[in-house]
Amino acid sequence: MRRLTYLEAVNEALDEALGQDKRVFLMGEDIGIYGGGFGATKGLEEKYGAERVRSTPISESAIVGLAVGASMTGMKPVVELQFSDFITIAMDQLVNQAAKIHYMSNGQFQVPLVVRTPGGSGTGAGAQHSQSLENWLAHIPGLKVIQPATAYDAKGLLHAAISDNNPVVIYEHKLCYPLEAEVPEGRYTVPIGQADIKRSGEDITVVATGIMVIRALEAAEKLANQGVSVEVVDPRTLFPLDKKSILQSVKKTKRVLLVTEAVLRSSFASELSAVIAESDVFYELKQPIERLGGKEVPIPCAKNLESLAVPKVQEIEAKISHMLFKNDKEQTIEKPR
Repeated sequence: MRRLTYLEAVNEALDEALGQDKRVFLMGEDIGIYGGGFGATKGLEEKYGAERVRSTPISESAIVGLAVGASMTGMKPVVELQFSDFITIAMDQLVNQAAKIHYMSNGQFQVPLVVRTPGGSGTGAGAQHSQSLENWLAHIPGLKVIQPATAYDAKGLLHAAISDNNPVVIYEHKLCYPLEAEVPEGRYTVPIGQADIKRSGEDITVVATGIMVIRALEAAEKLANQGVSVEVVDPRTLFPLDKKSILQSVKKTKRVLLVTEAVLRSSFASELSAVIAESDVFYELKQPIERLGGKEVPIPCAKNLESLAVPKVQEIEAKISHMLFKNDKEQTIEKPR
């Protein structure tokens, strides 16, 4: 099968959606001739025209507000916010309007809106262009939140999001854009709310999101040379969350490490920890749930400092090794009667 980069897969999905459904149109800053901040819409204005690939002024609130209104009339807007940090400016439209209109209108209106936005650190873009705020949106009833880590998932989930009649926010990690994977030709969908076992293992489960999926897989490969079998689970969507697949994996390995790039405090790893702790699987764990996440600092601009602010492959590897070989607290938790 052919291989595409993550960015090429996103571009192809947008191309296919525009070609197959005249209700689909794109909006965002510099997405026309320039092709978007990272090139995800390159060549699409030339192919479909400026009416359907609309470059907009720098006003995230206006962009998303316009898209909410358009979606209520039956259109299918796909918005690109140049950096996910800027979603904070569009929060009123997303949180107070898009997420609630279906409920408040008693189902008379739907909001089939997709917001794509690059997030995360690793490019030296500084504190206002490198955050991981996906958990803010995952907290809001009425919004679906997707975080694909591979090119295959990025294309399939984008098609699924455009087909959905609810507002969907897609966080695309910038460091994933150049990564290649096998991607089928033509339209296909990856179900929203279905996790993926990226690597099967027996000794410990690592649940990771975004670029941390890639780093967890690298750590698992290194540990395999030492005879350690790591299972890597990628939720792919934060909400709806595939709790069943995650709990089945943890039940099998009886140890779990949760890895996120976001600041650990109040992160999605905290939510995952609660999901496991509130399940019967908790009583089968051989040691406490462990988390690994970003430091409680704004992301530095200097790359040497930036790399210290978020988990690296070596840290994931070291954490797993510590849990498996140096933890003297290993015991099965007794379920109260």
